[in-house]
Amino acid sequence: MSEFHTINVADVAGQRLVVRADLNAPVQDGKVSDATRITRFAAGIKPLLAAGARITVLSHFGRPKGVRNMDFTIAPIVPVLAEALGCPVNFIDDCTGDAAVAASNALGNGEIMLCENVRFYLGEEANDTGFAAELAKLGDIYVNDAFSTAHRAHASTAAITTLLPAYAGPLMAEEITALTAALDNPKRPAVAVVGGAKVSSKIAVLKNLVGKVDTIVVGGGMANTFMLADGHPIGNSLCEEDQVPTVHEIRALAAKSGCKIVLPVDVVCAFDFAPNARHIITDLDGCPEDAMILDAGPKSVEVIAEVFANSKTILWNGPMGAFEMEPFDMATVALAKVAAKLTKDGTLASIAGGGDTVAALNMAGAADDFTYVSTAGGAFLEWLEGKELPAIAALRRAAAN
Repeated sequence: MSEFHTINVADVAGQRLVVRADLNAPVQDGKVSDATRITRFAAGIKPLLAAGARITVLSHFGRPKGVRNMDFTIAPIVPVLAEALGCPVNFIDDCTGDAAVAASNALGNGEIMLCENVRFYLGEEANDTGFAAELAKLGDIYVNDAFSTAHRAHASTAAITTLLPAYAGPLMAEEITALTAALDNPKRPAVAVVGGAKVSSKIAVLKNLVGKVDTIVVGGGMANTFMLADGHPIGNSLCEEDQVPTVHEIRALAAKSGCKIVLPVDVVCAFDFAPNARHIITDLDGCPEDAMILDAGPKSVEVIAEVFANSKTILWNGPMGAFEMEPFDMATVALAKVAAKLTKDGTLASIAGGGDTVAALNMAGAADDFTYVSTAGGAFLEWLEGKELPAIAALRRAAAN
């Protein structure tokens, strides 16, 4: 955090702040169906408004591909943001031009407005400096409060930092602090849960984590590929045969760094990919040829729960099985509750992120008891891979100049 500036409430009275948020919430029938991102953004912005900041908010919404497509208007976010902030939110139907600048200048201390979707312009995703210059007219200070877009070098996250004094926002700072503590300086022993469908999508994550944590628990479809590499039958299960050499490479890296890899010791095999499909629980050598592994079994939950109990930090990305369908959500839900209880008891720091992970933790009723749950998807994954995120690099450069 010392490598870039963080916005301070003491410095914002009367200042025009142009704040990049991620308000890209799901909307169904014109109404927001999940306000998590909006409410978390609002919590950090309230103190800035209370201190007298004049705030113009920029955000993307969906993928309009650089054209003004009103199917992707950000307008449905306005009432939800207003409710979360407890104050009116002005809306301007553009993010550049004289009207937008005039509206920004007209804001009083403690007032806020939301601009229309920045992705209505091709210049946004092209990281165009000309477009960034138009956005910069909306404020005197730039604040990036959108960690979930930090893996993209866009005009509103990167180029604009060269045009205005640039700061990390409250949510950005909170996210970086939590993830840095979990990945770069975790309390030991540290365990990572890495789940999901494919090894190929998490190769870089696994290769980075084996050098960062003491244990990696592999779950989901990824575990099937590990089991195949170990010579176990997996029937019709989802797996990637071409990634078997990668599994051996990851195991070798783990052995070199002293990181233990934990796989399920029993599995739930179903004969159809459907909720409540006929299924059996078996050891690793018992998967029938006409069945598919959809979850880790109860013995696996006991083994992994013991790993959690003996750890001080857990970093979680990806479910243990087909958590969207009962009863194949059992391992994910059970282990989420174990981690939540240990966290609540004060013996475990728990950090989780990724869309499926957040959905699974919410389904288990465990998210609120985790130390930190990131709403970021791609940015969280690239952080786990050890990559430098362009928007954060831009803040560092701005602080150095």
